[in-house]
Amino acid sequence: MTGAVTGAATLLFVGTGGTVLVKSVAHFHSSTEVFDRTLVAAMLLNIALILFGWFRYRALAAELSTLIDAGHRAEALAQRDPLTGLLNRRSLSEDGATLFASARRRGKAMAMLTIDIDHFKGVNDLHGYAVGDLLLVYVAETIAAIAPGASLLARLGADEFACTFAFDSAHKNVADRIAERMIAGLALPFRADGVDIHMSVSIGIARSDVDCASVDALLRNADIALHAAKTAGRGRHAWFDRSMERSLQLRGELEAGLRHAIPAQEIVPYFEQQVDLTTGLITGFEVLARWEHPIRGTIAPDVFIPIAEEIGLIGDLSLSIMHQAFTAARDWDAGLTLSVNVSPLQLRDAWLAQKIIKTLVETGFPANRLEIEITESALFDNLPLAQSIVGSLKNQGIRLALDDFGTGYSSLAHLRALPFDRIKIDKSFVSSILDNPESMAIVNTIVRLGDSLNLPTTAEGIEDAAIEERLRAIGCAKGQGYLYGRPLGAAQIRRLLAEKRLLAQRPDRSVPPPRGIAPRLAG
Repeated sequence: MTGAVTGAATLLFVGTGGTVLVKSVAHFHSSTEVFDRTLVAAMLLNIALILFGWFRYRALAAELSTLIDAGHRAEALAQRDPLTGLLNRRSLSEDGATLFASARRRGKAMAMLTIDIDHFKGVNDLHGYAVGDLLLVYVAETIAAIAPGASLLARLGADEFACTFAFDSAHKNVADRIAERMIAGLALPFRADGVDIHMSVSIGIARSDVDCASVDALLRNADIALHAAKTAGRGRHAWFDRSMERSLQLRGELEAGLRHAIPAQEIVPYFEQQVDLTTGLITGFEVLARWEHPIRGTIAPDVFIPIAEEIGLIGDLSLSIMHQAFTAARDWDAGLTLSVNVSPLQLRDAWLAQKIIKTLVETGFPANRLEIEITESALFDNLPLAQSIVGSLKNQGIRLALDDFGTGYSSLAHLRALPFDRIKIDKSFVSSILDNPESMAIVNTIVRLGDSLNLPTTAEGIEDAAIEERLRAIGCAKGQGYLYGRPLGAAQIRRLLAEKRLLAQRPDRSVPPPRGIAPRLAG
C-alpha cells in the first residue's frame, strides 16, 4: 500500500512539478503571469507523500531485518542447546544422518559416545541450579576440547551429552582413548563459588558398522551401553553389545511385572533362622523377599530389589512383605522375633515409622517382637530424619539393629547417634575368619565393642560348624546362615515350628519349650 502511494505521488510530482516550475519562472519574470497556488500546493503534497513513503520504506526495511534476525535466532535456538551452545537431540539426529551416510561412503565407521554426569541431581540439590548450570557448561567445554575436530557434539538431556565422529573401523581403540580422556579430565575438581565439586562421568559407546542401520539406532545402542556402564559402578565406559539389549529388555519385563506382582502378593516373605549360639535355640527369623513368578519361577531379591528402588516401588514392596510376614507370625511362639531390613530409600520417607506401626496394628503383630535393621549406608543422606524415624519406632517398643556393621565409614558415630539394640556383623567378615587373620581381628573387635556398649552381636553368613564354634568362643550372641538351614517360605516354616511345638503363644520364653531345639535345624 505504501509503495503504491509513493509511486503515485512520484508520478504526480513529475507531472505537476514541471508545470509549477515553468509558471513560477514566468511569474517572477512577468507581472502579468498569474501564480497558480493550487498547483504549488499539489506539488508540496506530492513531496510530502514521497518523503512519507521513503521514511516508511526505511522503517519497514528495519522491521524486516529485525524479523529476519529473529528468525535466524529462532532457527539457531531450534538447533542448539541455549546453555552450552551444543547441538540438541533433533539436530544431532539430522546432522548425524549426514555424517552416518558420509562415513559409509568412505568405508569408515561412526562412533557414538553418550556421556552422563554421575549423581548430577546431588549437585543441584546441594549447591543450587546456578552452580549446576556452570558445571554443565564446564562439562560441555571439556568434551569439546577432547573430542576430535570433526565431531558432532550435543546435549541430549539435563546431564547427558553426546559426541560422534567417523573413525577407521580397524582402530576401535581410538574411541576407547577418547572416552578414557574424558573420564579422566572430568574427574578433576571443578571449582564454583569457592567450592570444589568432585564428579565422575559414565560413557556408553556404540559403532555404526556392527548391525546398525541408522544414526538413531546408533544413539539408542550407545544409551544402552551407558546404562550398562552406570550399572557396573559408574565412572567408566562400556561398549554396546547385544547381550546388553537383552538384559535391558528383561529388566523392562521385570519392571512391568513388579507393578503387578506387588499388589498381587507374588513377592512373598521367606524366613532365615536366627539362633542363640550358646543354647542352639531359635530366637527368631530375618525376613527376606522372594518373587514367585508364575513363568520364571522363584526370582532372587538381588534381581528385583534394585529395580524396585529405581522405579520408586521399594516402599510398597517392603510394606507388603511386612504385612504378609506379620500375619504369618502372629501365632508363633511369643519369644520368636522378626527382623526386617529397610532400604536406604525408605529412610527418606518421613512417614515410614507411621506406615510400619499401621502395618503392625492391621496385622495384630506385637511391636516388641519386631526388629528393624538399618545399614550404615542408609544413614548417610539425612541423619536427622533417620533419628526422627527411629525415635518414633523405639517409642512403640520396636527394636533397632545396625546391619552390615564394619562396611561403612562412621560406625562408631552412628552407634552414638542412634539408639541401636543390636549389631549385625557382615557376612563378608564372618565367612573368612578361619583363614583370614584380619577378618578374625575385625569380628573379635566388633564383638568386644558390642560387649562394652551392652549391644549383643549377630553374625551373618555362618555356613560352617568350625566358624560357629569360633564365634561362640569369642562371645558372639547370635548367628544366622545356611548352617541352620536355607530360608523357607511361610508354609514350610509353619511346619517346622509345629514340629518344635512353637506355634502356641508362650507368655514366658525363659522356660524352655517341651522339646529342645537342636542347634541346627537344616531343612
